[in-house]
Amino acid sequence: MNLITKILIIMLLSCAVIAADAAQDDFEIVKDRVVAELMKYPVEDGRVKAIIGKMNKDGSFRGINYADLSRIGGFPQEEHTSNLVYLARAYKSKNSKFYNTGSLREVITLGYQYWIDNDFFGDNWHNNQITTPGNLVDLMLLIGDELPEALVRKGQPIIGRASMNASGARPSGDKIVIAGILAKNLLFIGDREQFAKIIELIEGELKFSTGSRGMQHDFSFHHRTDRVNNTTSYGYTKYANTFGEWSCYVAKTKYAFSIEKINLLVDYYLNGIFKQQVYAIYPDVSVKNRSISRRALFQPRPTLEIERLIQSTDYRKDELEKVIQLRNGRSIPPESFAKFFWQSEHFVFQRPNFYTTVRMYSTRNRNMEMPYNGEGTVTHHRADGSNYLMLKGDEYQDIWPVCNWQKIPGTTVVQKPRLYPPDEIQKEGLTDFVGAVTDGLYGAVAFDFISPHDFVKAKKAWFFFDHEYVCLGAGISSERNMPVATTINQVLLKGDVTISQDDNVAVLTEGDRQLKNVKWVHQDKVGYLFPQPVSVNVLNQTQQGRWSDINYQKIVSKEIVNKKVFMMWFDHGDKPINASYCYIVVPDVAVSELSETSGSNRDIEILKNDPQMQAVRHTKLGISQLIFYKAGQIDITSGMKIKMADPGVVMVKMKDDRIKELSVSDPSRKLSKVEITVSGIYSLSGDGYSAVPNKTMNNSLITVNLPQGVFQGKSVTIQL
Repeated sequence: MNLITKILIIMLLSCAVIAADAAQDDFEIVKDRVVAELMKYPVEDGRVKAIIGKMNKDGSFRGINYADLSRIGGFPQEEHTSNLVYLARAYKSKNSKFYNTGSLREVITLGYQYWIDNDFFGDNWHNNQITTPGNLVDLMLLIGDELPEALVRKGQPIIGRASMNASGARPSGDKIVIAGILAKNLLFIGDREQFAKIIELIEGELKFSTGSRGMQHDFSFHHRTDRVNNTTSYGYTKYANTFGEWSCYVAKTKYAFSIEKINLLVDYYLNGIFKQQVYAIYPDVSVKNRSISRRALFQPRPTLEIERLIQSTDYRKDELEKVIQLRNGRSIPPESFAKFFWQSEHFVFQRPNFYTTVRMYSTRNRNMEMPYNGEGTVTHHRADGSNYLMLKGDEYQDIWPVCNWQKIPGTTVVQKPRLYPPDEIQKEGLTDFVGAVTDGLYGAVAFDFISPHDFVKAKKAWFFFDHEYVCLGAGISSERNMPVATTINQVLLKGDVTISQDDNVAVLTEGDRQLKNVKWVHQDKVGYLFPQPVSVNVLNQTQQGRWSDINYQKIVSKEIVNKKVFMMWFDHGDKPINASYCYIVVPDVAVSELSETSGSNRDIEILKNDPQMQAVRHTKLGISQLIFYKAGQIDITSGMKIKMADPGVVMVKMKDDRIKELSVSDPSRKLSKVEITVSGIYSLSGDGYSAVPNKTMNNSLITVNLPQGVFQGKSVTIQL
């Protein structure tokens, strides 16, 4: 062997050693980051003492019902493993007087031994495959190396229930969470090869899965095959945040996620999750499912997930930083937008001073999540065109135990003696003409509604502008000999309820009554205007209920809850035939402003409200929004006629009697194009649209190709 050959061999061996060291370094770097995340929150020695004081001689804790493993039991056993993790953090915290103390290690060992000996296996798979393995693997990463080796080995099969073969490892939020638990365990046991494979799996889960479980092409999220909107539950706290957490753990190592995946996550946060939060700050009650029956805190969402994104990419950094500023309470105005999630049939509209939504469903989706684990047992009508309005975000804060669940804001519902059983909540939609048109700033929503619970029929529509929105209902009919009500709002009562009735303005005393000849009502900075005087029911008084009335879990409080409620609704009477309603909602308005106005001079013109067409024009903005339930035509001004050859939704923006912008959509998802005839001469063509003039008739035929495939239901906007 010559000298050159020896040198080459030495160099190759050196490179191999360096590569091995680098791989080991990356693996340890990720492990250190995971442990650092577990240790970043301070521990309180007082709480440590309290936990130790509750431990029995056998390693169990007083106050935990270990016997109840039922689905509605709430799995109180979780407190045991959570306690052990907290004690382990104290053991590893240099700021705790329990740091590295043998006595605390013995307590942790005793508590872990008790769990291993009993292996509490709940009726809910989530507890066995996520909750318990998640806590125990955190315990191992913190102190596993100092526990008896035999005891650690006995715990591995329990932690191992978080595996890719687990029943809960379905494509969606749960799969990525289970993969994260498995990745942590691989860090603990030191299996580098399998760890690399699981990281690849986690990265691969961030993708579009339209039509099945996962992220949809409109950036909403479906956790199950029922296609119920889960964007801000499973799609947020589990799917997006878990991916973001691991992208941060593996950043700048050989396991790092691709920039394309991280940027897609940024799009999902900004275009999906944050669009379904009030000002991107607070939870939006309209997108909640069964979780609405849990107590909740009113507080800004944390900024950690955004900070992790900014560490990983510069993509859309300015927008992410603005959300951080909003959540940190800095006084910058939230953005204005209108967005329709066509895959989930959920519409969101925001201005700097208000946020409002419409939730619907069709033959393509189901209405609501099932009441899993005894939660959300009264949510039958929450997707029946619900319309929640939030100025601050706390307007409905924990109203749910006292809520009248047949008077959900925005809905038209048969007023039954009682709701149907919980197992009849989830239903398929019965109509396909459900959708919206939007240009990203304004929009109109159409809901050809037939209740799968009561079979009441209604054409329901909403028209959104800068300072107000219009709510129309037509063709309201029912075969049942029971009253039908359309609820304008049911919200926490804050301050006076002021009404204009028979040309008199007065403050209502507390009570529940029907009022006639009402022109407008004002409550908590929101005005409700009626273009024509109407009869309306108004309730402003204390209502009672229990959390246990709407959540059957055994840990839920049975105490009486009292809350002051404002509720207003139209009573359409028994078995209505072709009933209708019309009202205008004006957010962030003072009573004095309403005293000088009415619906007719807020620049709103109701053009049509019948079962064939619903249409509204905003004269100041020059915007007309038109819903054609069947082919037809309408004059939106004295010189502008709009004719549509098929059912659809159209928004027209005009300037100087000329159309400058046209937006269209097909709620039924049946058309490949729309044909619209408009007054005036327009001659143009572009990618997917054309306008052909007819000088003899002084009109033009505009043809617009519609999105297909996963984009069916999305709006198209063209400039004229």
